[in-house]
Amino acid sequence: MTAKFKDFFGIISLILLIVSAAIALTIWCIPLYQITVEQQNLPERLGLSYDQLMDNYYVLLRYLHFPWIQELNFPDFSSSESGLFHFYEVKRLFYLNYAVLFITLVGSFFYLKFLKQTKRIWILIKPFFIACLIPPILLMLLAVSFDQMFVLFHQLFFNNDAWLFDPATDPIINALPQDFFMYCFIFFFILIESSFIIGYQISKRLSFK
Repeated sequence: MTAKFKDFFGIISLILLIVSAAIALTIWCIPLYQITVEQQNLPERLGLSYDQLMDNYYVLLRYLHFPWIQELNFPDFSSSESGLFHFYEVKRLFYLNYAVLFITLVGSFFYLKFLKQTKRIWILIKPFFIACLIPPILLMLLAVSFDQMFVLFHQLFFNNDAWLFDPATDPIINALPQDFFMYCFIFFFILIESSFIIGYQISKRLSFK
């Protein structure tokens, strides 16, 4: 494999590693939900205690992450077949993200090792610089119309309408307000932007050593 091909796949691997790692960190950032519960005053609105809401959220997290948990049963919320199917699709997407994270972690390790051996760290300066420009643009779009981006996101990743929850049949949606997902998107973009900036600064500094 030529250096050009190694660079292409190596840079793609690094970018995907940062994106998949940011997704994983966002998924596990429980304070995002805790902030939402408090800011939206969900316990009072839903007639449940703070602890009850968190228990239901932990049940969802465990289902989405642990392969041996095959059924989703919320302690305080009923669920429709459509709602459960949507969570099953989300579970599969989570697993896909972790697969990408693991594969790109290995690929990025060997690519960075290759760049160090050949003293070509400078090759990362331009890709990281370009990558730094993308999150701010997406954040501006998010600020202008989060609703449209939220719908577009689901249309891209799901080929059905199961994500359109009916509060009457899937009251869990009341405990997962849209603002929570907005916080998740913002946190995700902050993570990847920070990573791209750090990657740019490190590659630039190491290139002139």
